Amino acid sequence: MNFEGKVAVVTGGAMGNGLGAVSVLAKNKATVVIMDKSEKLANTLGDLTAKGYNVIGYNVDIADKRMVDAVVADIIKRYNKIDILVNNAGVAKLVKFVDMTDEIRDFHFDVNIKGTWNVTKAVVPYMLEKNYGKIVNLSSVTGPMVADSGEVAYATTKAALIGFTKSLAMELAENNITVNAVLPGYIMTPMVEGIARDTDQSNPESVIEGIAAGIPMKRLGTIEELGNLVAFLSSDLSNYITGTEIRIDGGSILPETKSVGV
Repeated sequence: MNFEGKVAVVTGGAMGNGLGAVSVLAKNKATVVIMDKSEKLANTLGDLTAKGYNVIGYNVDIADKRMVDAVVADIIKRYNKIDILVNNAGVAKLVKFVDMTDEIRDFHFDVNIKGTWNVTKAVVPYMLEKNYGKIVNLSSVTGPMVADSGEVAYATTKAALIGFTKSLAMELAENNITVNAVLPGYIMTPMVEGIARDTDQSNPESVIEGIAAGIPMKRLGTIEELGNLVAFLSSDLSNYITGTEIRIDGGSILPETKSVGV
């Protein structure tokens, strides 16, 4: 895959899955623009530019539509196009439904759904101008396929992204713009580490080990493996793929029986 001359925007690219996508795209010569409000953004940009990658970043809250519109306009002013959009930014907080406040619910909805909507709405008109685009939405196996206790808000948002992906793919198919979703299972990211801490603050490592034991491949995925899939869907190798979702989970949803000792 060679992305020379292509401009890619990755939301939430300062760490985790987003950083995996950024790294693979940049390694393959894309110009990558990170949109992230994390305090880690500056360090990430420093690390990537030190490797010779063409990467810039904007501190932006994607839930803020006016901020998103301004940033996208600045990207267009700088590069005159956006070829690839990776909607990766997302949040997850484990809270049981009966205990969930409206604020926690809206925290998930504002970032995972509205944020993705805001960035896509700002970028798509420029893709239509060029009659070209690749949009990759980071959903999850959680929601569309599986769920655990405490994930109602998160699962709802990630399931919603599947409908968003399919409908948008249908609207843009005749404009040479593909829209696909990636459904990660357990990838070793700060979000997964946070879930492990929420589950067992005294021994989060045991939670990670327990997760790995339940995956047929007996390990969590890496952000580089996730990045490879995102890069494929962002490349011209995937030109005839749109409106679909691809699972990357080490086979975690395959076992019919997950009981210990069976």
